[in-house]
Amino acid sequence: MPQLFKIGGYWIYFWSDESKPLEPVHVHVSEGRPNKNATKIWITMSGKCLKANNNSHIPDNTLRNIMRMIELRIEYISKCWYERFGEISYYC
Repeated sequence: MPQLFKIGGYWIYFWSDESKPLEPVHVHVSEGRPNKNATKIWITMSGKCLKANNNSHIPDNTLRNIMRMIELRIEYISKCWYERFGEISYYC
């Protein structure tokens, strides 16, 4: 699974197999090693983040800060997604 970057103890990453058909661009966030109960964040065409779920129970204030940091790296994330999966679409 491609790790994009870390924010403190939180990993921001894609799964290697993001299912067929390919879902819109998104990242997973988990504290420590990636796991199947990771929080999922959609990336929008306007460069914002939308929380799909918070399965890893990241505290709200921490998650807001993480989402701000993700938004600062939207171009990088979109580029990595396209390089990894060969196509890109957005949640909205």
